[in-house]
Amino acid sequence: MSFHEVRLPARLAFGSTGGVERRTEVVTLASGFERRSTPWAHGRRRYLIGAGVRSLDDAAALVAFFEARRGRLYGFRFRDFADFKSCAPSGTISPIDQALGVGDGEATVFALAKAYGDLARPVTKPVDGTVRVAVDGVEVTAVSVDATTGLVTFEDPPGEGAVLTAGFEFDTPVRFDADRIDVTLESFEAGRVVAVPLIELRV
Repeated sequence: MSFHEVRLPARLAFGSTGGVERRTEVVTLASGFERRSTPWAHGRRRYLIGAGVRSLDDAAALVAFFEARRGRLYGFRFRDFADFKSCAPSGTISPIDQALGVGDGEATVFALAKAYGDLARPVTKPVDGTVRVAVDGVEVTAVSVDATTGLVTFEDPPGEGAVLTAGFEFDTPVRFDADRIDVTLESFEAGRVVAVPLIELRV
């Protein structure tokens, strides 16, 4: 998939709105009961950014970022300020925030994920330098992290039954969900940008 490992500048995301969507198929039976199912294992985030009056410099920066991604062609990183840490947004990252796996004495590679109740969301775009890892509650440093995939590699296989945990910041992989961006001149050096939609990517 075509993806640029670059994050949308935070100042261009201020005032954004967004949330999670699910896809649920509902069939009403003749008895009045329902049968519900979903083809999606995970929710998909959608956002609207850029809306409102801003400086022409910021509007130009957003247009330049849009052009560099060729509209909908290339994905990029986006910081969802409501959900970008392994802990609460106001919390401090800890190496025991999220489950990483259980050692079997052989495996050395584990994938980052964030739990939402009993659902684990894969984290494929951790922020470089923020990942902390622990084995049985004790932080370790003999690991490497691929910031483009979210894979954590231990130098030595964790022992059988060892509980592996991690804490981290992460970005949401997204793309523009429109091939057009509009800017209206409001006053001298100020413009209004029509809200630009983003949609989460499966990567």
